[in-house]
Amino acid sequence: MLIPIGDLNPVRTTPWVMRLLLAANIGVFLLVQPLGEGVCAQQQLFLEWAMIPAEVARGSPLTAQEVAALAPGCDLRTAPDKPVHIAVVVSTFFHADVLHLAGNMLFLWVFGNNVEERFGHLRFLVLYLLFGVVAGIAFAVTNPDSTLTLVGASGAVAGVLGSYLVLHPTARVTVVVVPLLFLALQLPAVLVLGAWFLLQLREVGGDAAAGGGVAYLAHVAGFVAGAAVTLVAGRQPRRRRRHRPRPSP
Repeated sequence: MLIPIGDLNPVRTTPWVMRLLLAANIGVFLLVQPLGEGVCAQQQLFLEWAMIPAEVARGSPLTAQEVAALAPGCDLRTAPDKPVHIAVVVSTFFHADVLHLAGNMLFLWVFGNNVEERFGHLRFLVLYLLFGVVAGIAFAVTNPDSTLTLVGASGAVAGVLGSYLVLHPTARVTVVVVPLLFLALQLPAVLVLGAWFLLQLREVGGDAAAGGGVAYLAHVAGFVAGAAVTLVAGRQPRRRRRHRPRPSP
């Protein structure tokens, strides 16, 4: 397994939105998620705010019977007023555990700045959220009966990876090899990200769930969305406005 830790692809602009997204994800994990209150408290939070494929597919929250079956050892409350479609976006800022968060944020840190520079701050933010929504909807469409929560920025970050691959396929990416963590290599992005995508694609047929498994299909959908959008609209550098000299008074 290859873990990217940096790239040799400098930017000339400050990636403010990428930094904001990093701070938002970490802040939600540390300040909003009930880390010290046990699994049941976190499941209750996810039930009230996170995406659940069955809810998105039918447009309404889970019934009391479905909620009771989610975690038999927990006394979960129903969420009758839950905005199930808004939850698709909100869910991208929740993470199942610290490793889930760390992995997503590492990939965003390594690859997000170059994508933000190409698209601009506001468009990058819109696209990041769009990639996350596409990933979530794709999973819900293919798993319309699933009552398990789908959390994490993986789909949105996968979109960033797909965009980076189209923009900078030959950029050198520094990776460490698991379990040889002290062995660092510099490989082209097409190899690193291509291998990552093929790994996700291979696992699509496996079980997928938030909190108990991995939604590989959401990763694949986000990656494809990022690559497709960039192929259509992002390969040409943005035109910079020319500042015309003001006439002398």
